[in-house]
Amino acid sequence: MSVSKIVPLTNVGLLSAAIDRALQRPIGLPGLVVMYGPSGLGKSVAAAYAANLHRAYYVECRDTWSKKALLQAILREMAVSPARTLSEMVDQVAEQLSRSNRPLIVDDVQYLLEKSVANVLTDLYNASQGTIVLIGEEGVAASLGKLERLHNRVLEWVPAQAASLPDVKRLASECYPKLQLADDLLSDLVNSVRGCLRRVAVNLYRVNSEATATGQTSIDLATWGKKGWFTGQAPARRAA
Repeated sequence: MSVSKIVPLTNVGLLSAAIDRALQRPIGLPGLVVMYGPSGLGKSVAAAYAANLHRAYYVECRDTWSKKALLQAILREMAVSPARTLSEMVDQVAEQLSRSNRPLIVDDVQYLLEKSVANVLTDLYNASQGTIVLIGEEGVAASLGKLERLHNRVLEWVPAQAASLPDVKRLASECYPKLQLADDLLSDLVNSVRGCLRRVAVNLYRVNSEATATGQTSIDLATWGKKGWFTGQAPARRAA
């Protein structure tokens, strides 16, 4: 089973609950939800789960995107043919958000916030009064602080959390149900990768591959021995 399977871990629950509250907010309250945190904590996994759960429109930003590219991507997700001008496309997106009452999730939003493209997000919210979810890296909170018109429309800030031992145990059991992994092994893994969910997934795959090759069905820290963990650091060159 692939480690890319979406498992409802801590960040998944935090984001889904925040979107629920935004969708049910009283009239007059702002409707932006912002999840932010370092790369590798599972924010995009949380976004994918939330998109399925809430039938949200979902776009993943690119560094090269212009205002037009952003609006066209959102309209493609909405299955709406883009109009000719930017203002017409803003109206199209806003109308769809208003009529559908479905949230819009904008992932990797850090690529937009230092550009004038960010003004499109403000326009979309003002025109629709819908629920818009922005997801990005740690600097997103500071970047939004410089954009007053967008910043003061935030209803909830959701700091992404590092993976906990219960998260890792659940991920391991869901993805590799036939393999028993001891708590001391998983605890050592969490500490070594500092809760980075992406590196947890890589290492769980390594452990499963090793177990498959050796015919093991259970592994603890002593069994794993000195194999170590992939932490993102390139291995040092051996002396010639």
